[in-house]
Amino acid sequence: MKNLILTLTGSNRKRVMLIFLILMLPVTIFASDGSVPKIGPIRVEFIIFGLILLGVALFHKQTFWVAITGLTVLLIFKFAFDPAFKLGEHMFGTTPFLEQIMDKDLRQGEWGIILNLLGLLLGFAVLSKIFEESRVPDILPRYLPDDWKGPFLLLIFVFILSSFLDNIAAALIGGTIALVVFKNKVHIGYIAALVAASNAGGSGSVVGDTTTTMMWIDGVSALNVIHAYVAAFVALLFFAWFASHQQDRHQRIQKDANTNVKIDWLKIVSVLLILAGAIISNILYDMPALGVWIAIIIGAILRPVPWKEVPSSLKGTIFLLCLVMCASMMPVEELPDASWVTAFALGALSAVFDNIPLTKLCLDQGHYDWGMLAYAVGFGGSMIWFGSSAGVAITNKFHEARNVVLWVRKGWHVAVAYVLGFFALYLLLGWEPADTKEHKIINCPVPGCPMAGQGETPEGAVSYLDLINE
Repeated sequence: MKNLILTLTGSNRKRVMLIFLILMLPVTIFASDGSVPKIGPIRVEFIIFGLILLGVALFHKQTFWVAITGLTVLLIFKFAFDPAFKLGEHMFGTTPFLEQIMDKDLRQGEWGIILNLLGLLLGFAVLSKIFEESRVPDILPRYLPDDWKGPFLLLIFVFILSSFLDNIAAALIGGTIALVVFKNKVHIGYIAALVAASNAGGSGSVVGDTTTTMMWIDGVSALNVIHAYVAAFVALLFFAWFASHQQDRHQRIQKDANTNVKIDWLKIVSVLLILAGAIISNILYDMPALGVWIAIIIGAILRPVPWKEVPSSLKGTIFLLCLVMCASMMPVEELPDASWVTAFALGALSAVFDNIPLTKLCLDQGHYDWGMLAYAVGFGGSMIWFGSSAGVAITNKFHEARNVVLWVRKGWHVAVAYVLGFFALYLLLGWEPADTKEHKIINCPVPGCPMAGQGETPEGAVSYLDLINE
């Protein structure tokens, strides 16, 4: 952390002050009457958040300080002009914290999400290094084709891996392999494809992505998510084709791997232990980061842990957490009702607006096609490097990819693949909402509408499901 502070000198300090003044502009202009201000139907929080994202795009070498400054300005605004905002309740809810720790069903506030992301990003950075030191990436060139089919198969491997592992881990493992087989020369378009493959692979699995895990915990059946793979597979075939040819022209797989390389099987055991810890802890306690770090500590008995990866990944992790905090303070309840159009828009929005609070809103809102939504918010975050935790994690390895313009320009095939995959799913299976007894409609938009699964509709009340089916 000391090194991070020391970087705030000279020109960086001037840029931070400029960013601060720009972000404060809508506050000083529109927040003068003591109420939560709007410009037409748009609340000022959204304007500030939009400026933060614009700052990330324009000042790609100072994204860390943009996020820190943006969070500071947003907190100032919320404290000053939003009387309903209470930071303590926002972070920890109203239930005693000890009770939340003991019972996952009582968990409230943002602390669980923040702590999970912190633990997963740092823990999987350690996992990635352990996997690299196992020497498995060193032998892969022997088995991958040395033309475009090699990078194509690597993307498929990441896709499959993320179906039963966390997408962060899948992206980092794929990035580690790419660094070795392409001799540190990885095309930005291919980096975007690695993120897309990890997010696509996790979109149809309730253990493959944070958003789908949230759905599972909230009562959405795994069978109501799995059809996301229809869209994900279509998208994979499209972006993998173009990204593989990009990488093949940029740098081919090197076939001069050392034939004397010996795999460190104890490090492989450590990797498997960490992944198992994440899955088990996620199922039992809704806290996969806890299982990751327990497994890392246990694995230290087998082999030394590369602790140096923690401070090297800290800056990128703090950046993501700041954006998540900013997103969590948005009045997302003002989003429109559930429909396939809304799901498509949320997917595009998730490229810049963290998908975790968006998913939480949709769960509270109810009546979504959960597979379509899982694909949209999961894969949609791949279109910009900071749109998903997998993207932030992998750019800790590839700093050159932290450029929004280059990501969009070189990784154009990811955005096109999102559209193709979404409409392939819609045309083949249609829009099939799955609000049954397995899911409650918590925030019904219709006055007098009862919560699904909590008794019969009162006499004279109009059912939400009846209205939307008219």
